[in-house]
Amino acid sequence: MKYISTRGNVEPKGFIDTVLMGLADDGGLMIPDVIPSVSAQTLEEWRSLSFQELFLKIFSYYTNGEIPDGDLKELVERSYASFRHPEVTPLKEINDSQYVLELFHGPTFAFKDVALQFMGELYSYISRVRGEIIHILGATSGDTGAAAIAGVRGKEGIKICILHPHNKVSKVQELQMTTVDDANVLNLSVKGNFDDCQKIIKELFADLDFKSRYHLRAINSINFVRILAQTVYYFYAYLHLPQAAQGKTVNISVPSGNFGNIFSGYLAKKMGLPLGKLIIATNENNILERFVKTGEYKPGDFKSTYSPSMDIQVASNFERYLYYLLGEDSAKVSDYMAKLQREGAITVDPALLEQVQSEFAALGVKNEECLNIIGKYQQESGYLLDPHTACGIAAYEEYNGPGEIGITFATAHPAKFDEAISLLKIKQEFPAEIAGLSALPQHMTVTEHDKAEIASQLETFYTLSAEIG
Repeated sequence: MKYISTRGNVEPKGFIDTVLMGLADDGGLMIPDVIPSVSAQTLEEWRSLSFQELFLKIFSYYTNGEIPDGDLKELVERSYASFRHPEVTPLKEINDSQYVLELFHGPTFAFKDVALQFMGELYSYISRVRGEIIHILGATSGDTGAAAIAGVRGKEGIKICILHPHNKVSKVQELQMTTVDDANVLNLSVKGNFDDCQKIIKELFADLDFKSRYHLRAINSINFVRILAQTVYYFYAYLHLPQAAQGKTVNISVPSGNFGNIFSGYLAKKMGLPLGKLIIATNENNILERFVKTGEYKPGDFKSTYSPSMDIQVASNFERYLYYLLGEDSAKVSDYMAKLQREGAITVDPALLEQVQSEFAALGVKNEECLNIIGKYQQESGYLLDPHTACGIAAYEEYNGPGEIGITFATAHPAKFDEAISLLKIKQEFPAEIAGLSALPQHMTVTEHDKAEIASQLETFYTLSAEIG
């Protein structure tokens, strides 16, 4: 298997070179040239596998043997050794038609840990085996930054810089990033919103001279490995439904602001996982809902919500889906993305919109409804939801049909978002790992959302190890 750019102007790459490239050099996103097919018989054989075993099976289709089986197994075992639940991503039954996949049992209590614990081990392996300098640069709306830092802190041969929007992440999210005191970590708190941070990241990766000189590597979901690692829990959720649920339509509702988590489901479905609806749950920053319902992709005005990890108006992974929607025509993708850059919006024709609506449903959840859902499920089921998962549950309730099974992804632990939970007068117990954060000193630099200023910070931070390399 080779990897190509959605815009078609990058020579096909192998697996490790794709990991290192991150954002494609032509500004597109890397994707496999062929999506492998998993048969119904193979799926049945996978039903008894552990999460780690399933991970190895799925990745074996994509790595081209570039990582020996024994090495990959060691990476996977190390990646999930720190998770607090033996199943890694356990499936919890709410009732006989409604399930929640808990993705928050990793070190930073968010779904990002599932992919980023592995990516940390993978980057460390690549640095060790190939002698590559790994300078990770990423932006976060809250959870990615903490998970990425947790995945690589203290690792030899790796430095990481994370940009987060100043005062626009939850306090726990901020503390999880900024209380890390390892010398290989730099936190930049950017005056602006997440889209401002993400725009600067993409511009720096698009500057090929800067990218090469400072050995920039991507940790955001622009890196295909993030997408691939997330497909594993779609398979895991489906295969671990009880016998009574098997054979029924299975819909999955996914809190998704950047189109990465939901695109992993789209990839799993294209591989052969027989899912029903893929339901995009978002908040009042509802560009994805508007696209699914109208065919227009147009960033709107930014709004701060109780689910800040989805406070996003420009969804990075949308381009990957656009590639498949446009019949894998990279020239058309380039035209669409150029038009988006030029005019600030794109619209697909009615035939394509019909295809979109056959593949996705979407709901933008208002702040008030988000809180109502949290209160309802706490009262009726004794199950406390974080605000992002509450948006997912609201979308599940909107779109799950009679006789169908619904799985909602619980993308974060409620303790990360007590600002919202406390509005309902709900008192929750904080895990010790979170409760102790406020006593620790913080390490971050506040900066303007200015590309030149941030580039200067990076030059200083990365230079020492770049010169050594």
